[in-house]
Amino acid sequence: MIRLDAVHYSSEGFVADFDFETAKAEFVAVIGPSGSGKSTLLSLIAGFEAPRSGRILLDGKDMTQASPSERPVTMVFQDHNSFAHLDLWTNVALGISPSLRLTAAERQSVDDALARTGLGALAQRKPGEVSGGERQRVAIARALLRDEPILLLDEPFAALGPALRREMLDLVKELQKEKDYTVVLVSHHPDDALYAATRTAFLSNGRILAFEPTRQLFKRNDLPELESYIG
Repeated sequence: MIRLDAVHYSSEGFVADFDFETAKAEFVAVIGPSGSGKSTLLSLIAGFEAPRSGRILLDGKDMTQASPSERPVTMVFQDHNSFAHLDLWTNVALGISPSLRLTAAERQSVDDALARTGLGALAQRKPGEVSGGERQRVAIARALLRDEPILLLDEPFAALGPALRREMLDLVKELQKEKDYTVVLVSHHPDDALYAATRTAFLSNGRILAFEPTRQLFKRNDLPELESYIG
């Protein structure tokens, strides 16, 4: 589903080289120290950054030169990007149309996405009136509206406590199985990878030093960088 073939990237002194491939409907985690290239990897897949060389293939199609809007990708960031003066329903509906001129079917799809993410009863509340986890659900509801086969999560739950992070991961796992999404989760919390991901990639200094079944990765004792990261 996702393939980075000999991708070389450089910007402002940071250099990265990625060979990376996931299967369809796989849940993958990406871990590594700050500055290792985790967000860069997601940005290359999403099209927010461009490689100097190499190819990016999504669902078997070469998307190296495609714009973000042309790619079958939805990206959720740590900053949920909610508008404080708008209620949750409107914040989610903006994912369909910035003008908010929606058909009846589109309005129903907003209602369905809110219900599916547990926000139906909170639709008329504003972001400041709900919890951090509920605000993050707005971003996931928007992702449901886009319904693209690839879901990229760039530390979206980093500001949440352990219980809320687990709750959000459960929701993503449910949606992934229900929709057959291919999920790539960047996290600073190794426990997130152990809980949710079938395979995990460990990055250091712009390189993928290991990419293998998650529990197998965490049992390795031959990677000093991994040992230093996990502690």
